[in-house]
Amino acid sequence: MTQSRRRFIKGSSLAAIGAGLAPAVKAQAATVATAPSDRLRFGVVGCNGMGWSDMRSALKTPGVECVALADVDQSVLDRRAKDAEEAGGKKPTLYRDYRKLLEDKDVDAVIVGTPDHWHCLILVDALAAGKHVYLEKPVANSIEEARAMLSAARKSDRLVQVGQWQRSAPQYQQALKLVRSGALGKIRLVKVWAYQGWMKPVPAKPDSAPPAGVDYEMWLGPAQKRPFNPNRFHFSFRWFWDYAGGLMTDWGVHEIDVALWVMDAKAPKSVMASGGKVGYADDASETPDTLQAVFEYEGFTMLWEHATGIDGGNYGRGEGIAFIGNNGTLVVNRGGWELLPEAAEVDGERRYRMEALPPRRVGDVVALDLHTRNFVEAIRKSNASLLTCGLEHGSVAAVNAHMGNIAFKVGRKIHWDPAAQSFKGDAEANALLVPRYHNGWKLPKA
Repeated sequence: MTQSRRRFIKGSSLAAIGAGLAPAVKAQAATVATAPSDRLRFGVVGCNGMGWSDMRSALKTPGVECVALADVDQSVLDRRAKDAEEAGGKKPTLYRDYRKLLEDKDVDAVIVGTPDHWHCLILVDALAAGKHVYLEKPVANSIEEARAMLSAARKSDRLVQVGQWQRSAPQYQQALKLVRSGALGKIRLVKVWAYQGWMKPVPAKPDSAPPAGVDYEMWLGPAQKRPFNPNRFHFSFRWFWDYAGGLMTDWGVHEIDVALWVMDAKAPKSVMASGGKVGYADDASETPDTLQAVFEYEGFTMLWEHATGIDGGNYGRGEGIAFIGNNGTLVVNRGGWELLPEAAEVDGERRYRMEALPPRRVGDVVALDLHTRNFVEAIRKSNASLLTCGLEHGSVAAVNAHMGNIAFKVGRKIHWDPAAQSFKGDAEANALLVPRYHNGWKLPKA
């Protein structure tokens, strides 16, 4: 390794991370007067989990107000209305139907925190209503929905930020610089994984009447009509194909997003996957608790792994991304990063191909706050190019994750044709590109 390269690793990379953290923390604590013209009035559709976390984060940016909430569960609406008042604002207007919120002229921007199967319809309707949108990940519950959403966004002058907030965290931005510097040498393999030890089996529960105050028909929306079951409702909807794609599209889009962003890749040449309900074969969930998927790109391969009920992931980390090069491996996750050098025999002596670095912790930076602030600043400057993760970028991770699930479902290697935007000679896999909408709802056209 040359001396100039060594200086880059020891000086530039560590100094950049150290310099990047302190201003971010200070900015989160800043409070300044905001002109009325800079005030942004937010509404939230789907307020129970990340929808409210995103709103609470956005409220840390001066000039942001929460003026409206929409949810199919009255108990959630009442709780979040109280939370909004306690956050220093007025009581927001409450809606049971998101379409009524979109008609509200007081709303400038909408946070969408609903289950995945609702993302497409709400985004398209919000853009048509002239609202900016902060959209929770994954962008959609199918590849065709992602296409329709991109089509709607390209026709609109409104801004869309996808909640893949890891892009706003400094350690991932530094990973991009390190990998693209060439210091690691040729990157031949990228590993992405999520081992979730906290996730226990989903016990079977009987169907029942929906809880009081829940508009269950509206909750189902375009999904197949089924009796209400608590396992398919708040939070655990993630483990049922009607509404989501399991860990692959839940955690997977975060990790896959960073991997493909750093590697400047979009669509794989092929995908194959293996796994299933291996750890909890008899629980109530549908999506696999254990899965490995291999994505082939031009010049490198990406390996996705997940397992529920297990924390022992790669490199001793429950989640993360590893960029494996000829000279060394960069391992990065939400806690920080570490550089692991490769060794080689030179003149009978074992030498490292690059300098090792100890684990680097992130510190107190709250990346979600950086991400929501970025959305607000992009709106104020009316500049979509400022977005850390616009819809064009956010859809890449979702589409790749869905391809992994499709490969798992069909049980064979599938090959992507980028020109035709379909799988080569595979009618079964292609049928899974497009969702079936039910209950009178129509899939928007791409």
